[in-house]
Parts: sequence; C-alpha cells; structure tokens
Amino acid sequence: MAIAPPDNGTPRDPAHPRNGVDRYFAISARRSTPGREVRGGLATFFTMAYIVVLNPLILGSAADGDGRRLAIPALAAATALVAGVMTILMGVVARFPIALAAGLGVNALVAFEVAPQMTWADAMGLVVIEGVLITVLVLTGLRTAVFRSVPTQLKTAIGVGIGLYLTLIGLVNAGFVRRVPDAANTTVPVGLGINGKILSWPMLVFVLGLLLTIVLVVRRVRGAILIGIIATTVLAIVVEAIAHVGPSVVNGRPNPKGWALNVPTVPETVLAVPDLSLLGRFDVLGSWSRVGWLVPLMFVFTLLITDFFDTMGTMVAIGQEGGMLDEHGTPPRAKEILLVDSVAAAAGGAASVSSNTAYLESAAGVAEGARTGLANLVVGGLFLLAMFLAPLSEIVPFEAASTALVVVGFLMLTGVRAIDWADYEVAIPAFLTMVMMPFTFSISNGIGAGLITYVVIKLARGKARQLHPVLYAVALLFILYFLRGPIEYVVS
Repeated sequence: MAIAPPDNGTPRDPAHPRNGVDRYFAISARRSTPGREVRGGLATFFTMAYIVVLNPLILGSAADGDGRRLAIPALAAATALVAGVMTILMGVVARFPIALAAGLGVNALVAFEVAPQMTWADAMGLVVIEGVLITVLVLTGLRTAVFRSVPTQLKTAIGVGIGLYLTLIGLVNAGFVRRVPDAANTTVPVGLGINGKILSWPMLVFVLGLLLTIVLVVRRVRGAILIGIIATTVLAIVVEAIAHVGPSVVNGRPNPKGWALNVPTVPETVLAVPDLSLLGRFDVLGSWSRVGWLVPLMFVFTLLITDFFDTMGTMVAIGQEGGMLDEHGTPPRAKEILLVDSVAAAAGGAASVSSNTAYLESAAGVAEGARTGLANLVVGGLFLLAMFLAPLSEIVPFEAASTALVVVGFLMLTGVRAIDWADYEVAIPAFLTMVMMPFTFSISNGIGAGLITYVVIKLARGKARQLHPVLYAVALLFILYFLRGPIEYVVS
C-alpha cells in the first residue's frame, strides 16, 4: 500500500507520457513522477548500503580449506560493483523497483560451511553453477510457471510474512530486540534491549528515529522514510561525538552498548581507489574433484531452492507495497524480474562476493513512491559510486537504517486484510507462511511450510484437481529441502 503523497502536483496522465524516458519506464502509467523515483532510489540505497560493509566482514572472516582469506577491501569493491551493475540491469530490463546485492544468509553459508571444505574459487564456482541453472529454469518458463501456480492469497501471505521478517531484522539490527543471554535455560529466547531495558545511546537514537519516522509517515510528509534515516544518522553522529560510544565489538569483545556495524562518525577521507582483483576468480569444476559429488550437489540444491523462492516472495511483497500486482497477484514483467535475478546469482559468484539476489529493503524505496526501474538507476549509480566512496557508506549505523525497515514492515503487514480468514483451506497455510518467516529467519522456510500445508489440506479434502500440477513438484522439492539433513547423513 503506497503512502507517498504527490510531489509537484499529481502524476501526469498515463495516456500522455512526458518523453521517451517516461514512456520506456512507464513512469506516468504507474502514477509516479521522476521526483518520486529519485527519492525512492535514495531511500532504497540508504537502507541497504550496509551490505557494502557487512558482506566483506562475513566473507572476509572465514578461511577456505587451504587457510586462505579474501581481502576485505577487494570484497567491498566487488560487492558494490556487482550490486550496482545488476541493480541497473534490473531497472533497464525488468523496469521494476527492486535492487539487488549479495544475499545475506547465503554468504554465511558460503563462508562458514562450503569454503572451509574447498577453495574460495571452488565455492564461488558452485554459486555460478546455481545461477546458470536457475537462469535456464527462467528461460524455459518453469520458474514463471511455478510462480503463477501459487494461489493469490498465499502470495499475499508471503508479502505479509516478509513484512514481519523485515520488522524483525530491523529490530534486531538496531539492538532493540536481542537474544536473552541464558536463552538455553529459559523459555524466553529474545527480549527488549539489554536485560529488558533501554540502556544504551544507540538504542535511544533508534527509538527517537523510529518515532520521528512514524510521525512523518502519519503526517504524509514527502520523503518521510529518507528524512528519518538522514535525521537519525545526524543524531547518531552528534551522540557519538559527545558520548564516544564506540562499536559493538571492541578488541574482539562484545560491547552491548555500542553501535551496530558502523560507528557514526564523519570519515577522515572520502575517496578510495577500488580493488577489483577478485573478479573472475572462480572454478566450476574444482569442488567436485576435491570433496566428491554429494557436498557440491546439496549446496547447489540449497542455493537453488533459496534463490528460487526468496525472490518470488520479495517481488510479490514489493509489488503489493506499491499496488502493482494484477488480479493474480503477479507483478508486471515477472519473467524479466526473475531472469535478471538469476543472472545476478551467477554474477555474484563470478565476482567472488556470493550470490546476488533481490533485496527486501527495496520496499523502503517503494514506500517513498518508487514504482519503476528509474529508481534502480539511482540505486545502482550510488552503489557504483560506493566503490570509490567506501568511507561514506560507513556513516549510517544500523540504528538509523533500521527505522525504515520497521516502518516498511508495518506497511507490508496491511496486506493481511486481503486473506479470507474464514476459509481454513487457505488461512492455515497463509498463517504458517507468515509466522515461519520471522520465527525461522528464512523466507524459503515460510514459503515451503505454506505450500506443503496447502497441498496436504487440498488432498485431505478430496480437492486434488484444484491444484496446479506444478504445485505437487514444488511441494515435493520443499519436502526434500526440509529433509536435506537426514538425506546427507544417509547418503554419506
């Protein structure tokens, strides 16, 4: 549901585009304006710019089977480069406001489970293989067919679940919600702040920033989310200059009262020459000869399932947020969206930064009014600049960017009213889809639980003919996905 008010009057008549750019991106046709697209692009970038810092920290903190580590400066440059190029490609080809970057979760899997069993080049080669396979599935129409086979109300539930998931990410990243220290000995796994209290300057900054953003959104101020991010960042810089809070980890030891990810200080230098030495350093065959066929096969399968359905959920959520879904719950140019996302997976492996995928944070830009691929040109351009302006990407702390994620989570949650809760055949799968995403911290787990339950209920009610044939195959694949642990144990 869009919240952005008109800027500079109302959008132009869809039947009379301003110029070629307007016609190509369908700016007027989607009731948007160039100003909204630029503002939305800025909001998206600032909510996901953290990946330029976080992805190198994740990949750079692990060693491969030969004890080698990837250089963090090179990882940062390659992360920004691939994110920029693929985001622009999404904007030009799919003309849809979804930005792409290295996928969180997948990068941790590559760093801590796959690379230690082989070389970094071997691990990234498997990412390339997965990307090529999923691209073939798009070109053959299978990925699009699977997407269209999912019932509309379940697609809505996917968007709602992602909203809850996004909210949890924001609250956790800001330190407002934290794991209880003795979680193993209590039934309460998480709690508020530090011992149930707001005891740090960063937490207070987050709360004030969130309240400011909420007020701006309620008052329908243009650029509300972006203003909230910038204002909260400025406040964070002032607080750090006065209180000298420091990072959340000091000399290897946790500092619960410190800033998450970035310490908000004005950098001493702005420009830096990017190190692109990691581009092309992948090997698609090395892993198979080094560790056998099972490990590479299961890794590729896990990546395939994750990328296959995560992006489907994300594009539904973004389309739902912007009111761009058709009567079947499908966004415009769905095949092109899936194709670019598939290519991005392979591109991430080829650049040694792990699989690139569509980002939920794009919802922040859509909430600011972005409706077309023009916003992607802004996001992609800023990512390319980030290669040279790496110090500036370290200004915004999680406590500032997370305000946008929480507000956007609320906006996406409003789609829950479109679900018929009186119809248990769809309501129960929808419920499981929504709750499994935040509770298991996985979009794929939520989609899998919902689809399997939906198929089982339909079969139990004797309504097998109502199911699209593709859903049977998808349900079976998800069953294998959830059972991959026992399967690995039996086969090995």
